[in-house]
Amino acid sequence: MLQIGTYHTLKIARDTKVGLFLVNENEEVLLPKKYVPADFHIGDDITVFVYLDHEERPVATTLKPYITLNQFAVLKVNYTNKFGAFLDWGLEKDLFVPFKEQARPMEKDKRYVVYLYEDEKTNRLVASSKINQFLEQETIDLEKNQEVDVMVSHITDVGINVIINGKYRGLAYKNEVFETVSPGYKTKAYIKLVRPDGKIDVSFQKLGVEVIDASAQSVLQALQQNNGFLALNDDSHPEEIKSVLKMSKKSFKKAIGSLYKQKLISIKENGIQLN
Repeated sequence: MLQIGTYHTLKIARDTKVGLFLVNENEEVLLPKKYVPADFHIGDDITVFVYLDHEERPVATTLKPYITLNQFAVLKVNYTNKFGAFLDWGLEKDLFVPFKEQARPMEKDKRYVVYLYEDEKTNRLVASSKINQFLEQETIDLEKNQEVDVMVSHITDVGINVIINGKYRGLAYKNEVFETVSPGYKTKAYIKLVRPDGKIDVSFQKLGVEVIDASAQSVLQALQQNNGFLALNDDSHPEEIKSVLKMSKKSFKKAIGSLYKQKLISIKENGIQLN
């Protein structure tokens, strides 16, 4: 049986009143008439997403869902009933989250980070907001300074919790994040530390010397965009620097020190000037 919850490239076998029948070796699935492309030929390949329709039958669609099998995403609740919550994932049939898979009771119109999996008992696609059970916590194959992809899962007083490469749980400390983030926000990050207990610290900025270079480049770019002058210097408040340049005061001071040594800027009483 074709794996549901994923994309497949299938061959158009025949055209019928209800749609196109697509095949993969000995398996067949219907692409309903409303999703049939305007221009097609029997024997052509077409890429579709396969899931179960309202009658629990495999069906294909050319719509692109917001989440695929074994992935995380932030989805909005369309409605709830006595069975659970139903999420908007970009397809006609909503995605089901049973009560037992809700980290806390879901509410209509609110958004939650969820994981999409196939239920072994029913063979249906189900989402869960109890995401920790789907993250690797023992075997961690990451190295310090490694560039990774992260998605923000939730924000606490301590920092920004992220999902690393779709596999691990990590944390970026709030005082080291200089951009506005919310659950579902995706970006590149860098591994700062993998602790003995399996906890992982990440940074949204490159580490070490590369940070200074990147920060210096950001200062130069800001100067060029502001007629060669910024009203910022060593006496500026950290929040003012963060608001203008999205970096810490420490990184700013290192950046202007580097630029000054290279004679790219002049330091004035009321700010810095591009030479």
